[in-house]
Amino acid sequence: MQRRVLLTIGTASLLTLGAMAPAAHGASEAGTAGTLTSQDIATAGTGSPYYRIPALARTAEGTLIAAYDARPTLGDLPGNLGVVLRRSTDGGTTWQAQQVVRKEAAPKGFGDPSLLVDRETGRIFVFYAASVNQGFFGSATGNDESDPDVLQADYSYSDDDGLTWKHERITAEIKNPAWAGMFAASGEGIQLRHGTHKGRLIQQYAIRHNGLNYAVSAYSDDHGTTWKMGEPVGPGGDENKTVELSDGRVMLNNRSKPHRTVAYSTDGGVTYTPFQRDTELPDPANNGSIARFAPDVAASHPRASWLLFSNTATTGSRSNLTVRLSCDNGQNWPVRKTVEAGSAAYSTLTPLDDGTGANSRVGLLWERDDYRHITYSSFDLGWLGGVCAPVTVTPPASLPAGKTTDVTVRVVSQNDVNLPSGSVSLKLPQGWSAPSTTVPALEPGQGADVRIPVTVPADATAGGVATTATYQARGSQHSYGDSTLTVTAP
Repeated sequence: MQRRVLLTIGTASLLTLGAMAPAAHGASEAGTAGTLTSQDIATAGTGSPYYRIPALARTAEGTLIAAYDARPTLGDLPGNLGVVLRRSTDGGTTWQAQQVVRKEAAPKGFGDPSLLVDRETGRIFVFYAASVNQGFFGSATGNDESDPDVLQADYSYSDDDGLTWKHERITAEIKNPAWAGMFAASGEGIQLRHGTHKGRLIQQYAIRHNGLNYAVSAYSDDHGTTWKMGEPVGPGGDENKTVELSDGRVMLNNRSKPHRTVAYSTDGGVTYTPFQRDTELPDPANNGSIARFAPDVAASHPRASWLLFSNTATTGSRSNLTVRLSCDNGQNWPVRKTVEAGSAAYSTLTPLDDGTGANSRVGLLWERDDYRHITYSSFDLGWLGGVCAPVTVTPPASLPAGKTTDVTVRVVSQNDVNLPSGSVSLKLPQGWSAPSTTVPALEPGQGADVRIPVTVPADATAGGVATTATYQARGSQHSYGDSTLTVTAP
């Protein structure tokens, strides 16, 4: 009985929408329930002409580490880039002074950091690429660690919670000499917490082979003493991230336009299925992030299958930074909230606690305002304001102009508590009309189909029209589903 009560409270927390507005970008508080708080931790022209490429992780000691590039220009490697970081020991409320992880005299450069924490040993890794003469696209083939024309695979590690760092080069260990460019995908790697490969460290790479790009996992089963490289998936690979699913698989989520692509591994990241498009995740070919909300919970826990995802949710520009929540291992993404409608670029997410609390928070490090700032934000479930209830729109073959036609919307509850009666509405162009329609009360796992009569104006132009169905429950919680309606002549 006690276990059931705890689980019910945990799931119900998702159904609480915070009413407070986001804090200003200069805010320094960690955040209260129902809020998004944000602060800039690096600004172009202060300490370095430019900063780019955010990485974020919470250490085994609970310290937040934010790493990123310090750049002389906005250009990638090759160039005299360095990897720097800031630490927070109070959950992101305040940040210590910026420190250098790796920087050497020109022409050497180090960039695109990705953090990875071994929670069994406490060691912190930051992976990055190291260049002399060439970057990703110009790199020579081979894995000679002294060749200035080969883009090298380096990492630094810390055994004192990020205060000091030592450096390693693993190009010869992980790079197939037939490959040309190779770099660690920035953001955060993972450590598997469950199953046969529990304890395995996984860091994602993008590699170039015969003029095409692939994604591949580097992995270690001995806490980073040795590393192996899995099999590339692609072509069409780019900056990519992995997440451990509650069923034991590893999902790879890949930068790709106009939608993200995903692949799955059943052997702990060694091999993957071919890429498939996730049409719920629009992407302009920008680096994003995927993370398990409560990575340590058992598969039976109701939050075991919760995933968070962030990216600029458009297909044509780096803007509209959005956070999404899936309650079913990424099969559906019904919950979404905009962090920044305007200019934004790379982003990376990391949980700030075990993910089981009513006000569990998540950290988000991202590029803001046309790369002028590296911004740290945090938010909780109340701010997301969602409900675990995927929405599917099934339109008819066509909607004749000047007519009223029913559009079917299905809502399925993924909650472990009953949902009361709600409503669903369609976002439509000006001049169209469709009533908000009642959705009956739903028990856990239960779905309902509702028909919404849509009236198309007589002068509507034939062709596809995008629509979003919004399901509203308990007055203030929402989930969403997108589709396209096809207008034909009357």
